Amino acid sequence: MHLVAAIQMISGPDVQANLDQAAPLIAQAAQAGAKLVLLPECFAAFGNRSLKEIGEAECSGQQPITRFLSRQASKHGIWLIGGSIPLPRAAGKKPMACCLVFDDQGQQVARYDKLHLFDVEVEDNHRSYRESKDYGYGDAIVCVDTPVGRVGLSICYDVRFPELYVALRQAGAELIVVPSAFTAVTGAAHWEVLLRARAIETQCYILAANQGGLHPGGRETFGRSCLVDPWGEVMDSLTTGEGVLCQSIDHDHLNTIRARMPVDRHRRLVPAQAIVAAAKESD
Repeated sequence: MHLVAAIQMISGPDVQANLDQAAPLIAQAAQAGAKLVLLPECFAAFGNRSLKEIGEAECSGQQPITRFLSRQASKHGIWLIGGSIPLPRAAGKKPMACCLVFDDQGQQVARYDKLHLFDVEVEDNHRSYRESKDYGYGDAIVCVDTPVGRVGLSICYDVRFPELYVALRQAGAELIVVPSAFTAVTGAAHWEVLLRARAIETQCYILAANQGGLHPGGRETFGRSCLVDPWGEVMDSLTTGEGVLCQSIDHDHLNTIRARMPVDRHRRLVPAQAIVAAAKESD
């Protein structure tokens, strides 16, 4: 049994205010015994139009967000996953929506750049979303070995693309994280069913940390951060507002489900692109 935590926030555009909001929630998760803690998408900068400048600060000697994550991980002796921050691959380049993983010594051990960008029309007060105007596309899957098992990384809109999750499973994932900022409209329609489907298909635990409330500027996110087990059962969830969800994952339970229904051995069709990505990641 390993205790993991999802942190739910209502982030705004002010980076320091968001970090000040996140710190006590991380401490709460650590005090509850969590060994791995997941922050939501855009936890440090939600609705901020200066994404390029924020990303450049992370490439400079300042690094306010990455240094915060490193300090929090080492201070509490936890593995900390920073849901997403704007971070270019090189100074002066377009930022990526980037998920960083820090070990319990505060060392960065993995980076995932979001593969699927949210360019959609939604029937809410924001109406149109165009992530590709602000971010570049990622091009690789990422898994990382942690004390709670092998963890596959994804971000929000990725959850609508099952081929990514199949590739993560084939790369050895046992737990897949989904830091998110699901809108209230799309969340009410699809949040739980997508998370449960990805858990059932992959026979992995799915840990989802969402933004959860009304943000400055009028955008509203769905909340309902949760942990789903490999059978598709929602083990625990939050409602809206900031909060911390702590729950155990059980590898014996996971292995039993996989042994009784070995879907990964039975799979006959896998998207070629996912196979290539999985092969590159395992090299």
